[in-house]
Amino acid sequence: MRTGRLASQRGYTYLLVLFMAAALGLFLAQAGVVWQTLAQREREAELLAIGVEMARALARYRDESPVGTRPWPTDLGQLLEDRRFPVPRRHLRRIYRDPFSGRAEWGLIRDGEVIVGIHSLATAVPIRRADLPLELGSAAENAASYTEWVFRPRAAGTPEFSPLPPPRNANSPTGA
Repeated sequence: MRTGRLASQRGYTYLLVLFMAAALGLFLAQAGVVWQTLAQREREAELLAIGVEMARALARYRDESPVGTRPWPTDLGQLLEDRRFPVPRRHLRRIYRDPFSGRAEWGLIRDGEVIVGIHSLATAVPIRRADLPLELGSAAENAASYTEWVFRPRAAGTPEFSPLPPPRNANSPTGA
């Protein structure tokens, strides 16, 4: 027979284990959300780097076009091997994969038959809204999905990289 003292303590350990399992589940669910956000930020940064590289390849194709030829490619493969010259030029090393889909398939912005820009086919909502590259333009800050992040070459004659800020004068009292 059990004493009254032991009978009143039955089941507390089981409840404690249930509460611990619930707390662990909540912690893992939150960790999953944080991990998913970090993974999306990494894919987003990769998309920005790839998009800028492809926009710059389009700009090089346009800027280095021989007289009397089309200044824009009709196919992304022409960025890999530009045969308009006696020795073919490479404006792009390879057609990169879209970080969100994993495929080398891009949305193409065309002007007639020629390609003037690219975008991802991903429909997820972008996290990053500020400090976007100039190849995206100002409309990308309000984009509802990555398909609205259109990478276009900068205008002809615009430097590929922004100039460095003027050097600071260490001898002045303000440091400027």
